[in-house]
Amino acid sequence: MKIRVATYNIHKGVSSLRSTPRVIALKKAIGEFHAEVVFLQEVQGRHDRFQARYGKEDTAHRHWPETAQYDYFKGEKHHSAYGMNAVYDHGHHGNALLSTFPIENSHNHDVSDHAYEQRGILHCVLETPAGRVHCYVVHLGLFEGSRGRQTLSLIEAVNASSNGEPVIIAGDFNDWRNTLSDRLRNALGVVEVFDELGPKSAMGDMVRSWAGRAPRLAPARTFPAMLPWFRLDRIYVRGFKVDNAQVMHGPLWAKLSDHAPIVAELQLS
Repeated sequence: MKIRVATYNIHKGVSSLRSTPRVIALKKAIGEFHAEVVFLQEVQGRHDRFQARYGKEDTAHRHWPETAQYDYFKGEKHHSAYGMNAVYDHGHHGNALLSTFPIENSHNHDVSDHAYEQRGILHCVLETPAGRVHCYVVHLGLFEGSRGRQTLSLIEAVNASSNGEPVIIAGDFNDWRNTLSDRLRNALGVVEVFDELGPKSAMGDMVRSWAGRAPRLAPARTFPAMLPWFRLDRIYVRGFKVDNAQVMHGPLWAKLSDHAPIVAELQLS
């Protein structure tokens, strides 16, 4: 069975430069993924200020949907689940999963490490024709120590809940120094989708081979979307073969969010 998946930090549905609403354009862009499963971060469940300012009664000029973003994005083809993380006076946001497969159940793990950042891991179990698939939507903290502890919580959650079944872990790891990938590979037996497909230096790999070291594995560059340099967004899988993976580049994506999305085609092993 083949599954096309995507991960995208949508920056709460507003542009990163002028906080211009992009929710309508984001729905169309998410449709362009043609993905059965979409992992979303920084999804607004409610934002009273933007709703009051941009939610016009005239639907021809409406820039902010009446419903929660995750319900708006799912349309008629997807099911949705939402994990509320950050709560404030005028609303809340968190992670979300869109799936063409039925969502058997979902649970949001609170992995907040301190009072200034609310973070969660949304775990969803999908009912696919080939059996159950466990999906974990991740958005880790800005501080390296927090990310390390949150990664341990992620490992514990996956080991406790996946029962050896196929796993997809995707989201914004904020891991710009790439210190977490080996922990996840060793503890969970996962691979990142660019481990085999990403660009490599033939000379660099030859030198590492002569030195008795394994080839260097690096995720793709996704941030900032206008000129991606940092490797923040990832898709890790277990029980799947990775057929293809790409970062969506270009002016369109640079206007929608500060992160570029990743789309991958997987085949159940």
